[in-house]
Amino acid sequence: MNFVNQLLRAISFIPALVTGIESFFGGKSGAQKKDAAMAFLENAVQMTDAIAQREILDPDQFRQGVSEIIDGVVTCMNASAWAKPGAAGSVAGSSAQ
Repeated sequence: MNFVNQLLRAISFIPALVTGIESFFGGKSGAQKKDAAMAFLENAVQMTDAIAQREILDPDQFRQGVSEIIDGVVTCMNASAWAKPGAAGSVAGSSAQ
């Protein structure tokens, strides 16, 4: 599968992933939830294979980009009706870097 298509599929899965991580790790810190989401996405995108095939030339920059996507999804979800009233920052801790 083309790497860009694979990446876009992984990105489309992030809202469901964030919701699932919140369910499983609700009592953990935002940073711990984000680490869990990052680990799952790295496996889903098969970063190791992409790095080996030189589709990802700068793994650290790629991880940072995925991290920012997760932060953006968390921010959007916390700003929506999905978040419980009065529970700002309830999902994976927005801006947990």
